[in-house]
Amino acid sequence: MSTLVLANARLIDPEAQTDRPGSLLVRDGRIAGTGAIEEAPPDGATVIDCGGHALAPGLVDWGVKIGEPGERHKESFRSAGRAAAAGGVTTLIARPDTSPPIDTPESLEFVTRRAADSPVNIRHMAALTKAREGREMVEIGFLNDLGAMAFTDGVRVVTDTKVLSRAMTYARGLDALIVGHPQDAGLSKGAAATSGKFASLYGLPAVSPMAEVMGLDRDLSLVAMTRCRWHADQITTADALPALVRAREAGLDVTAGIAIHHLTLNEFDIGDYRTFFRFTPPLRSEDDRQAMVQAVADGLIDVIASFHTPQDEESKRLPFEAAAPGAVGLQTLLPAALRLYHQGGLSLPQLWRALALNPARRLGLPAGRLTRGAPADLVLFDPDAPFLLDRFSLLSKSKNTPFDGARMQGRVLGTWRAGQRVFGADA
Repeated sequence: MSTLVLANARLIDPEAQTDRPGSLLVRDGRIAGTGAIEEAPPDGATVIDCGGHALAPGLVDWGVKIGEPGERHKESFRSAGRAAAAGGVTTLIARPDTSPPIDTPESLEFVTRRAADSPVNIRHMAALTKAREGREMVEIGFLNDLGAMAFTDGVRVVTDTKVLSRAMTYARGLDALIVGHPQDAGLSKGAAATSGKFASLYGLPAVSPMAEVMGLDRDLSLVAMTRCRWHADQITTADALPALVRAREAGLDVTAGIAIHHLTLNEFDIGDYRTFFRFTPPLRSEDDRQAMVQAVADGLIDVIASFHTPQDEESKRLPFEAAAPGAVGLQTLLPAALRLYHQGGLSLPQLWRALALNPARRLGLPAGRLTRGAPADLVLFDPDAPFLLDRFSLLSKSKNTPFDGARMQGRVLGTWRAGQRVFGADA
């Protein structure tokens, strides 16, 4: 048996909600236990001194766009895997909005084979409707049997409620998870900013946050009717939170996520028209941002993700409203999330609950834990290490990050997948 001891660490346990000094014992790719700093390692074990730095479960990043098939020039499985390892992400859940989309058993088998050699775990969601056109549901049963983690059309809202309700009913019978994008498609079409004085001053096409509330209310009504398992990919406005509370009080199997950009940036960041700050949904007010941070702390928002969306230079070098939305985030998810820790909004165990434990639990994965028997998917990081982010240092093929030139804190020192180091000094 191969034995590894990660000694002299600051253990961040999102399940126990603890942050304490200790050591971690790994045998044959699984966590075998934790111990005190002063405990002697077993005979024959490989010992790595963590130098008192933070050791936590590897991040589980839910909703990553990879360009294969169709847009490999933006991101490949190889480049995404390398970027993920460098960012402390040990499991990424890929979106089906490829070209063509992942909407058949054959396409799911293709991307599963392509991802097999990645340094990190890559699992896939499948489209909810054929070609993501919202007219006919996919073969949910076959795709579910092949390992599809969830079913979603991404930011394309299924406007036909009969189609959506039928898909939800069918998914319920298979215990499959549906991921929705709460948004009223009519109101939000063409919007590049959140409506208000700022958007009007800058002449940007805008949408009210109520479009999100309306979309959420519709989807939750269908969930109540069908009793399916459902996850909101992004909740970004305080006005949407009461509906989530009501849904949970009613016993609905509902969870919610948010992109790290909506937790760390606000609508004023688009002030110089830089298209790296163009997102779907658009950046919200500072009041909304703070409300979302509190919702994560309270457990109402379950999941924080990067929503890694690589775009090439040609897609971004356009007028703000015409530019492709989204940003890369596999390497910036951890240091961006640590902004919330340094600002005092969230503790490290609270952050890792949303970054690792909750997404793993919702998707039925054994990751995101430091408990005995869990896979040794780990990240070692210095939460206080400062650096200036240069987008050209990112390992993603695309470099569209809103944090270019930003002062950040938090460096990944090592990443392990099943006990094997995939990033760091001896990887």
